Amino acid sequence: MGEHQYARFANLGFDDFRVLAQDDSLSANEKVGFPESYRAGKEAAILVDLIAKLPALAQHKRIVLDIGPGCGDLARAFVTHCERQDHELVLVDSEEMLSHLPDSRGARKVAAYYPECPEIFAEYTGKVDAIVVYSVFQYVFAEGNVWDFVDRSLTLLAPGGGLLIGDVPNISKRKRFFASETGVRFHQAYTGTDEIPAAAFNTPEIGQIDDAVVMSIVDRARAAGFDAYVVPQAPDLPMANRREDILIVRP
Repeated sequence: MGEHQYARFANLGFDDFRVLAQDDSLSANEKVGFPESYRAGKEAAILVDLIAKLPALAQHKRIVLDIGPGCGDLARAFVTHCERQDHELVLVDSEEMLSHLPDSRGARKVAAYYPECPEIFAEYTGKVDAIVVYSVFQYVFAEGNVWDFVDRSLTLLAPGGGLLIGDVPNISKRKRFFASETGVRFHQAYTGTDEIPAAAFNTPEIGQIDDAVVMSIVDRARAAGFDAYVVPQAPDLPMANRREDILIVRP
């Protein structure tokens, strides 16, 4: 579960993922940027965490939007869950990714670079009960407009609806973890050495999501009239010790 395995999938953009989706040498999880050790067999635990944070997912006949689902095991499990609950599910991603997902009753595939999909906003503004953005926000941060992404997503929420920006890699949280005794033991157990992991504070982290980014999203959503929270991942999730979620709810 080493960081070096994940590094090969770092700094990717929308078009890079379109290429990965067409690479038959990669597994379904690798096509969405994860080594198998990070995601294989983890989809059930992740799905449970999603449902706990977005109660509408456990209900029936709700409108659900998944932005950037990819084509990995989690996406397949999510589609199956939504079909079981009789949700109206909208999946927005590249055609290359969506083509790998099975067709499902009640699921609609929209090939687009979100939020450049005017048909979604024309049809669903103020109507969506649950929006899932999982392991995607870091790519929006790297190549898109974060505020346009968040602001326009909020316009889609129905009263009581929730937006979960999940699995956010927060460099500040990661540094706090590796500066702790628990983090040091974790690192040493993985490397098999007595090495102390680097965790430098008060330094610029160019191109990285940090506490300031996470909290500014919470502040912006609250200023717009939404309830917003930073919430931890369930401890059995693969990167819970260095990632977290942002939950925004329309009152």
